[in-house]
Amino acid sequence: MRILVTGGAGFIGNHLCRSLLEKNDGEVLCLDNFFTGNSKNIEDLNSNPKFKIIPYDITDTDVRLDVKITERVDQIYNLACPASPIHYQFDPIKTIKANTLGVINVLEFAKLNGATVLQASTSEVYGDPLEHPQKEIYRGNVNTTGPRACYDEGKRVAETLFSDYNREFGLPTRMARIFNTYGSNMNVNDGRVISNFIVQALKNKPLTIYGTGKQTRSFCYVEDLVGGLERLMNSNLTLPINLGNSKEITISELAKKVIEITNSESEIIYKKLPEDDPQQRQPDISLAKRSLKWTPVVRLEEGLKKTVKYFEKVV
Repeated sequence: MRILVTGGAGFIGNHLCRSLLEKNDGEVLCLDNFFTGNSKNIEDLNSNPKFKIIPYDITDTDVRLDVKITERVDQIYNLACPASPIHYQFDPIKTIKANTLGVINVLEFAKLNGATVLQASTSEVYGDPLEHPQKEIYRGNVNTTGPRACYDEGKRVAETLFSDYNREFGLPTRMARIFNTYGSNMNVNDGRVISNFIVQALKNKPLTIYGTGKQTRSFCYVEDLVGGLERLMNSNLTLPINLGNSKEITISELAKKVIEITNSESEIIYKKLPEDDPQQRQPDISLAKRSLKWTPVVRLEEGLKKTVKYFEKVV
């Protein structure tokens, strides 16, 4: 089996590439434009004869994907898109293109190959949810014109495209709504709350909480998430499915945990909450438990300790 991972040098992508190389005898093709992906994340894989890096942007309209990738592929994981606000808001038009033009290019390539294709969607399709916890049938509360819309609405359109390719062409599609994920190989300037807190704590700088700190999130360790993606790919589920940890925590509680684990002298400061930032985010993972026999196993404190060890080496 030959597997293509777009965005394979990114945070989740590099962990997925490693897992696929360990579990499969075939090749793993890592495609990335290195906008947010980091070549250092995968440099140790270069010596593996089953691994190949392909520098490419899925939004490129000058060079078709089937020209760039001459090998036939059996499965495609589409993770190619900036995933943190600081990155997807840096170039919102580029973000929208990744989720429309880029997704169409990936789907067309999958159709040409007869490949099963998985879309890395997001919990952001629920927006600032009015339902808690969020089930897959909840249609969301998204501001279509806000600063986060390039990502939120982009991922919603991507799900529409995946659904239509499945209905019109019978393409075997999978859609994972990924909730907050953390672990090693996150970028130092990632902009997401766990990496922000750990970096600030290790430098003994104030931990910055946006809003009151009473807003909640649910954090899934990256190795758990990757296991869920692989199970979903090898299932027959074509409807979106939540993948994340259902254990909820407030941002204030998270900040205190990070300070405790890092033995930091940091204090906590509060700033204005960004526009459209969700107040609550917790997945209902009943469908994943039932259909994929999947549930996260890494406790938050355990995962944070592993993540802190990684950041101690790079900060």
